[in-house]
Amino acid sequence: MQTVSTPHQQLITELQSLGLRLNDPNAGAASRRGGAGPSDHKAVVVDGHTVMIPVHTASAWSSPFVAAPLGPDGTSALLRDGISVGVISFPRQPRFYKMQTMDGIPYSKIATLHGSDVLATTVLQSCIRYESRRKSCQFCAIGQSLAASRTILRKTPEQLAEVARAAVLLDNVKHMVMTTGTPNATDRGAQILCESAFAVKSAVNLPIQGQCEPPDDDLWFKRMHDAGIDSLGMHLEAVTPEVRARIMPGKASVSIARYFDAFESAIEVFGYGQVSTYILAGLGDTTEAILSICEKLIAIGVYPFVVPFVPIAGTPLEDHPAPSPQFMRELLTPLAAMLESRGLRSTDIKAGCGRCGACSSLSTFEKKPS
Repeated sequence: MQTVSTPHQQLITELQSLGLRLNDPNAGAASRRGGAGPSDHKAVVVDGHTVMIPVHTASAWSSPFVAAPLGPDGTSALLRDGISVGVISFPRQPRFYKMQTMDGIPYSKIATLHGSDVLATTVLQSCIRYESRRKSCQFCAIGQSLAASRTILRKTPEQLAEVARAAVLLDNVKHMVMTTGTPNATDRGAQILCESAFAVKSAVNLPIQGQCEPPDDDLWFKRMHDAGIDSLGMHLEAVTPEVRARIMPGKASVSIARYFDAFESAIEVFGYGQVSTYILAGLGDTTEAILSICEKLIAIGVYPFVVPFVPIAGTPLEDHPAPSPQFMRELLTPLAAMLESRGLRSTDIKAGCGRCGACSSLSTFEKKPS
């Protein structure tokens, strides 16, 4: 398949597949290692667009892209094979990171800044499958940041409300992502999200996306919406049974058919375009398989947020190659056309990964409304 992309799309797609080497030792200070994701990344502003770029992966260490500091303004020259291809910058560290709770927990251990204006938290930093490599998702690093004391196991509703209010007031945060490790095989985290979202919405008017596996009872969708969750993410990650069974053997027990039943029920509650799923390209699913399931998702009003897989150090897939830029372009070009044909846009999502868009170049392939 021949695809044509703009220089802007091509540059971001290449950076996200190949990664970036940092010549400035201070530039990596605000990067993320481990955790629920995005991990081993750093937020980078490219042509005014904030994207998450791998900087701590094996592919990044051998990337042709290098960031070389230019001066005291914080900008860096972006070099490709030693030739300048542009100027990039890095978002400043948020002000709320300097604060802590009354009992001495730094706000940054409760929630972090993703992209440039998104507050993100993993409410429960553990999962029923993580301790068993026979069941865990092979790409998951949810326990790494906890083991390194960069976060805490359970963020209370009161802590989340306190940090969210500070992030809005001090750093102009626009929306919030709440994800969770799966605590059980019944509500699968929906109850925790309800308690957390209600507390945040009681403290500050901030759009929230909740993220969990499909709960066992569809009534949870209304409960989550009533608690203050504006949009919902239920993430497939891989799309074919063979890849799902190999890459995430425990999570694969929740079938794709159950996901689609849950998507349809959730759309009735949250609305068209306010339910999304995260698909990791490069795990073994073919372009055709991903586009086929995306077509079905889009047909019922689900936004498929397709991102390049990033191998994280310390996981079983740390040496798995990232997808090539060409592979991503061949996915994202027709996917953007599918989204346009059904009137689905990332900018219409009230909160969450699709709206942020920093982990994929997908939004740059979308046609802007006239």
